Amino acid sequence: MRILITGINYSPELTGIGKYTGELAEWLVANGHEVMVITAPPYYPDWKVVLPYSSWKYSKEIIDGVRVWRCPLWVPKKPSGLKRLLHLFSFAISSTPVMLAQMFWRPDVVLVIEPPLFCAPIAWMTAKLSGAQSWLHIQDFELDAAFELGLLKGELGKKLALKAEHSLLNQFNAVSTISHKMLERLAAKGIDPNKSILFPNWVDLAPFQVDESTPKSKPKDFRAQLKISPDAVVAMYSGNMGNKQGLEILSEVARICQQTEAENKRDTSAPKIQFVFCGAGAARDELVSSCADLQNVKFLDLQPLEDLPALLRTADIHLLPQRAEVEDLVMPSKLTGMLASSRAVVASSRVKTELANVVMECGLLVKPGDSHAFALAIQSLAANEGMRSKLGAAGKKYAEKHLDKEMILRTFESKLGQLQAQSD
Repeated sequence: MRILITGINYSPELTGIGKYTGELAEWLVANGHEVMVITAPPYYPDWKVVLPYSSWKYSKEIIDGVRVWRCPLWVPKKPSGLKRLLHLFSFAISSTPVMLAQMFWRPDVVLVIEPPLFCAPIAWMTAKLSGAQSWLHIQDFELDAAFELGLLKGELGKKLALKAEHSLLNQFNAVSTISHKMLERLAAKGIDPNKSILFPNWVDLAPFQVDESTPKSKPKDFRAQLKISPDAVVAMYSGNMGNKQGLEILSEVARICQQTEAENKRDTSAPKIQFVFCGAGAARDELVSSCADLQNVKFLDLQPLEDLPALLRTADIHLLPQRAEVEDLVMPSKLTGMLASSRAVVASSRVKTELANVVMECGLLVKPGDSHAFALAIQSLAANEGMRSKLGAAGKKYAEKHLDKEMILRTFESKLGQLQAQSD
């Protein structure tokens, strides 16, 4: 099968959509399909194009058997609402001629990854002109999130944008998204349930099964690198540091925990909590600044994918803050690795959201924005190793049952085959 994939993010980006799209394309090639990807040069989450790539040149390369076209785009140093729109639009414009040229390649399926929705019209047109089936995959509802977060404003503009979105989504042969609640939102938007597909993000479980007793496979020791005391309980946030995460709560939580430890310094049985914040993104500098006077916080840059399992297993507790405004508009991709690492999770989410439905079995939930409740949840888990182990085991079990990479991508491949058969 010939599959044309378009989206603004792709490997070698280490987090979010780029990571998953890269893994998807490489898996498809490894399983006998021809894949071409139309994307941008890697820039996320640092919002800076990395060398040797250029933001102003077209280029092509082959990565693990995948033919990749890189199209120019404008990358703002400090992304805001309008700047983000111009950024996404610049890629949609530059990728248009490359996309249209692929009608002569004759793909069987054209898959477009949202965001950006700006790329959807030309992807649909390319599919029509080449006689291919069209598939739109929604990683997050960018329009809804932009209005909820205040990046875009105006009731009339919102009404017109959502109407255009509804019309566009209904043109595709298949529309998928990553969680059950997001599927419900598709139905609320008037999308035919018969063309709606659950296609969740996944985790490769194999790297988390490394035998640490074998010298050749012994993982990197992040505790030693960061000089963390063996008896400290590590509370970790790892991933993109952007506006949707609500990361400002992390410095407040760390400050509360530091103050509590200072007040209870005579209690030798109280656990010492060490915070580790690993990642990059538009909000990192602000987070670093707000933690400047805290002794219980250490920062790490994004780590290579091969070190990710060791990094995540360094944690005793994973931290997953999220803004209430984007609940069920996105599903944090970092959760898959957290669960696979067999560690307990503390997440900020209201009940009955998709995130809450998952985390309630393998961690603790707190109200979004409530730093005191978040700190208390961390402290309670830090003091209860048995509970941490129980919740971590439950998370691993959930990952094995619902998030296994091979299982999810085999199901996706089957759906692709069914879609292709409809055009035969």
